[in-house]
Amino acid sequence: MATIRIPFEDMQQEFRRVLVKVGLTPDRADCLADIFAQNSLDGVASHGWNRFPALIEQIERGHIKIEADPECVAAFGAWEQWDGKLGPGPLNALVATNRAMELAQEYGVGCVGLRNTNHWMRAGAYGQVAAEAGFVLLCWTNAIAVMPPYGSRDIRLGNNPLVLAVPRQEGPVVLDMAMTQFSFGKLEVARRRGEKLPVPGGFDAEGQLTQDAAVILESGRALPIGYWKGSGLALLLDMTAALIAGGQATYQIRQREAEFGISQVFIAFDISQPTGTAWVEQEVQNIIADLHQAEPDASTAEVLFPGERVLRTRQENLTNGIPVDETVWQEILEM
Repeated sequence: MATIRIPFEDMQQEFRRVLVKVGLTPDRADCLADIFAQNSLDGVASHGWNRFPALIEQIERGHIKIEADPECVAAFGAWEQWDGKLGPGPLNALVATNRAMELAQEYGVGCVGLRNTNHWMRAGAYGQVAAEAGFVLLCWTNAIAVMPPYGSRDIRLGNNPLVLAVPRQEGPVVLDMAMTQFSFGKLEVARRRGEKLPVPGGFDAEGQLTQDAAVILESGRALPIGYWKGSGLALLLDMTAALIAGGQATYQIRQREAEFGISQVFIAFDISQPTGTAWVEQEVQNIIADLHQAEPDASTAEVLFPGERVLRTRQENLTNGIPVDETVWQEILEM
């Protein structure tokens, strides 16, 4: 499949054009287009240009209410519950992230449980926003069922991405991980490109592990990270998201034809309050310096912290343009 490079600004404007055409106001279209373009810039095609057509389809099917704004429905000091009203997931997630930071400035820690929302696309984007503002952010979401619990063939658990982000002046440290070995967005990209996964990512129809993304998507049986560990963590992330947000759990979400009305949690820490920003920055740098001294094995040339490769990819794509599958880009241009 042919790959072309699109300048960041051109991609951003094309996303904005399509979003305005399907009914978003210019301000909301600007924000959502920027999120998708930034995800693409950082090399996360699975939740950038490759996912954009699916977003438009969900809007057209009425699963996403493009004018809905989230609303605080309950407050318990540093913990609030918000209703996303089925609005665009990334816009709702930004509101929740910013509100968690506001609560953290007041209380030291702030928690927002967000229910009745939609897919937030790249989870790490919100960790990045908070860390660049000087906060530590822990956030996660539940999702439609895509994998079996450990020891079962039945699909009951979501991939339930988890993010932990730490501020750093030269670029934040951001761990963004699904509970499946590969997110379904990455499986879609691998299938589209005809690429074999580097390690097994799920099961085939006979229950055998496979590196074939197309086979995994057909069976619907993704592999939990760490087998029983990822299975247990996925269950608890689902459970706590539903309880903290007062929203729906995966067993309810999977009864629908598509994923919407999910629950999410955003917990921000104003990490500078006890010791100041200078100490935080120095301690983070010390930890990273120690990590970088680790001798790499034969599989890699260097040891990187979570998010370090993203920072490099961003600079490369700003200089050379964002690599995009030509057929997908043509599809977007024709929207």
